[in-house]
Amino acid sequence: MRPLAILLASPRGFCAGVERAIQTVEESLNRFGAPVFVRHQIVHNPSVVAGLAAKGAVLVEELDEIPDGAPVVFSAHGVAKSVMSEAKRRRLRHVDATCPLVTKVHREVEHHAAAGRKIILIGHAGHPEVVGTMGQALSGSVILVQSAGEAAIIPIDESASYGLVTQTTLSVMDAEEITAILRGRIPKLHEPSKNDICYATTNRQMAVAAIAPLCDAVIVIGGSNSSNSRRLVEIACDAGCRKAILIESVDGLDPLFLNGVTTLGITSGASTPEVLVMELIQHLSNHFEVSVAEIAIATEEVRFRLPASANKSD
Repeated sequence: MRPLAILLASPRGFCAGVERAIQTVEESLNRFGAPVFVRHQIVHNPSVVAGLAAKGAVLVEELDEIPDGAPVVFSAHGVAKSVMSEAKRRRLRHVDATCPLVTKVHREVEHHAAAGRKIILIGHAGHPEVVGTMGQALSGSVILVQSAGEAAIIPIDESASYGLVTQTTLSVMDAEEITAILRGRIPKLHEPSKNDICYATTNRQMAVAAIAPLCDAVIVIGGSNSSNSRRLVEIACDAGCRKAILIESVDGLDPLFLNGVTTLGITSGASTPEVLVMELIQHLSNHFEVSVAEIAIATEEVRFRLPASANKSD
């Protein structure tokens, strides 16, 4: 077998918000019994979603799929105020698993709206987090900017005051580029006191950027619809690796991808369980003489409390 050096990026995998969301569903199942409905994927990873489904979680897209009075968990991505109001109206036993760092952005939107500012959100159209964040203010009052090109051409009222918020899972570099353009165009731009992009997203991006120049190829394990996982692929290429791919599990790996690869970087998105990384390394060990080195750029000790409604008694 030919040798293959593996560089493992660290931090990788589950962040505190994802761990909290998964535990929230599990505790809700313990409290209410199955089924517990989950509006949208609790996190963007098919392995996690399938595991919770096996325990009795039922994935739905909208509240009208849920019987009146049934328990429902809102995903880590957050929901619009209208969704929360509808859940209360129908007396659904709702548990909000929104990541606290997403909730922080929601409060910023509310603050800007109360101050009478126009609101700009940097993010990706259609992403559940973006939909939920835009839903914290009146319909049509949040301007979505997805790229530097859009930031350069959106109409600006120079006499108005603007509030700026950001999707938490964006590329740090992309968000900074867009912000710089908006800062140059808007005289009265109120930015968050602390970057909206979450610590875990930032750490995983820095970690993959650290290993990418040392690798012939990089594999990112994550859900195909995971924003933060897709960003890791882009950052690996931008950082100097000649090729990088996103796979959901070892089953998605094309053996031809490893042709000519002597040093392989591996990381995983914030909603990816570590077992999928270990399965990939085990698979590679069956075909190569593998050596593994972990490159750590940060230590994460953040923990979030579960929502009280997930485990309190009726």
